[in-house]
Amino acid sequence: MVAPTRDALLQALSGVEDPEIHRPITDLGMVGDLQISESGAVLVTILLTVSGCPLKSKLEHDTRQACESVEGVTSVDVRLGVMSDEQRAALREHLRGGQAEREIPFARPDSLTRVYAVASGKGGVGKSSVTSNLAVALADQGLTVGVVDADIYGFSIPRMLGVDRAPTQVDDMIMPPEAQGVRVISVGMFVPGNQPVVWRGPMLHRALQQFLSDVFWGDLDVLLLDLPPGTGDVAISVAQLIPGTEIIVVTTPQQAAAEVAERAGSIAAQTHQRVVGVIENMSWLELPDGSRQEIFGSGGGQHVADSLSRLMGHEVPLLGQIPLDVALREGSDAGDPVVRSAPDGPAGVALRGIARGLGSRSRGLAGRKLGLTPTGR
Repeated sequence: MVAPTRDALLQALSGVEDPEIHRPITDLGMVGDLQISESGAVLVTILLTVSGCPLKSKLEHDTRQACESVEGVTSVDVRLGVMSDEQRAALREHLRGGQAEREIPFARPDSLTRVYAVASGKGGVGKSSVTSNLAVALADQGLTVGVVDADIYGFSIPRMLGVDRAPTQVDDMIMPPEAQGVRVISVGMFVPGNQPVVWRGPMLHRALQQFLSDVFWGDLDVLLLDLPPGTGDVAISVAQLIPGTEIIVVTTPQQAAAEVAERAGSIAAQTHQRVVGVIENMSWLELPDGSRQEIFGSGGGQHVADSLSRLMGHEVPLLGQIPLDVALREGSDAGDPVVRSAPDGPAGVALRGIARGLGSRSRGLAGRKLGLTPTGR
């Protein structure tokens, strides 16, 4: 039997992705020593970004499996090392596309990521439940999705998505954990227990800026930001940090809630952002006989959509109505979103329908370079 070649092994290892960075380990400089004996025994050293990498067992398993698939390999010994400071610095620069300075990739004119900020006028309308379920439903369409839990005081996204581990930090770069196929970051991952966050405006802005620039998101198709209710500091910071962010307003059918929701959407007129549409949550309760009981009234979502259409000067549609559904509440509490746990239930069907509409939208041209150059005459 002919011993495998180094090139053949590296080719196989190029199919192994770092489970946090989602890029081949061969491109990230993570393949260290690679020895091949004449008998086909392979010794490979994988350099972890940090010694406490939470997914090192998966990396070790995938590496062994890839090497064993190469013809001529008789045994595989995978050893784990740790990158040096110089190697980590080179990795950071590589991930930032050669940029030594931190930047917000979603603010670049050539960014292809669609950024949606999910807003509400008041708390208790199910904004975070809608955000987490839309994220999972979009991921189920094959899109690469990230969520920033920008509700600093009322963070709840980690629980709703079932995030079970803390982010990995590579020097000053943070690798977001992934749950339900969605990459997630939240201040709740850095706060012990259920400790409250007591910050004022400048610290809120800095926290959001770090979530957007210090976290390595990779190539996202969609980024969702779960905003705090109202029109405070975070909403203004989002407009400053990512001017191309589009707004989704969540309300209930209740007229009092709808009036407050209009204010959350109208801030977009002042910050020159586009309102994608309105989602009405808790629209009705489906009864066993097939009838509907409108517990919170009716028409609030359409009222907000019509008002914002007049204010913004373009059509702001009602993206969908989500009925009251026990499965939606249970899934949010258990970290098992209803679009996965009960996709054919009333709320699951409605949320997946809204996600299909958002997933099929193309990125607008506003603020983007078209690659045109003037010609002299």
